[in-house]
Amino acid sequence: MSEDTSAPSWTERLFGGLRRTSDRLSDNLGGLFGSGKLDAETLDRIEEALIVSDLGPRMAARIRARLAEGRIDGPVTEDAVRAAIAEEIEKALTPVAKPLEIVAFPRPQVILVVGVNGSGKTTTIAKLAHWFTEQDYGVMLAAGDTFRAAAIGQLATWAERVGVPIVTGPEGGDAAGLVYDAVKRATAEGIDVLIVDTAGRLHNRRELMDELAKIRRVLGRLNPAAPHDVVLVLDATTGQNALSQIETFRDVAGITGLVMTKLDGTARGGVLVAAAEQFGLPVHAIGVGERIDDLRPFDAAQMAAAIAGRMK
Repeated sequence: MSEDTSAPSWTERLFGGLRRTSDRLSDNLGGLFGSGKLDAETLDRIEEALIVSDLGPRMAARIRARLAEGRIDGPVTEDAVRAAIAEEIEKALTPVAKPLEIVAFPRPQVILVVGVNGSGKTTTIAKLAHWFTEQDYGVMLAAGDTFRAAAIGQLATWAERVGVPIVTGPEGGDAAGLVYDAVKRATAEGIDVLIVDTAGRLHNRRELMDELAKIRRVLGRLNPAAPHDVVLVLDATTGQNALSQIETFRDVAGITGLVMTKLDGTARGGVLVAAAEQFGLPVHAIGVGERIDDLRPFDAAQMAAAIAGRMK
């Protein structure tokens, strides 16, 4: 993506956005290193601090084990422990750092975007569209959230800003039928990427879940490989609730990857580490702001350093 050279770099925005997360970790670790020793009590307290920082029990246990084995360079200081934390987080995140790649043939590659209302789903779709157009892909949007007129209007506005075509229908219309028409049109026009918005769903809204299943069936009839990607958009400010959302959408929607938004507005960014440890789903991108280029491919090393407060 292009970047205004007068503005802060992406790395600076990422570290700035995750400042609250790294500060929370600092607060939870504060005062644990006065003796310079890592006895069992201190290790227990470090593990608890990591869990409270939303890194999850698995990551906390891994870091505790590393520290207990003495695998730390030099004196036991907060900075040394932060370095160990960053290294372990990077190890956990590297296998899941996988950008969305446009590889489908025949085209279009259909990306179904799911998530609960308020997660940043619609703006994420716009940012993904911008991301792909900057790579010279032809992009089309489909306003499959027909339950809310506001959602259709918002996506149409973004489509105009980004400069991509959009397929819309009336409020309350058949979303599966709209998606069918969008695939037909995208195919006829030689579009590379069709990004489909869907209604914000909760697991207890059966009609919405049934509609999502219908959309998948319709896509499958047009192309057995479609949808090629089912991307769940998560709001980082929800903390541990993001884990239950992943579980629900994995079971119902067959999600294939994640995008996490609003990392700049929370002290709970560590939940992405917990999600990687628990589910192992690809993390395609993260967002740290509202600007069109504030969504970028996920970089494990950058994320680990930002969470641990170790600017590279």
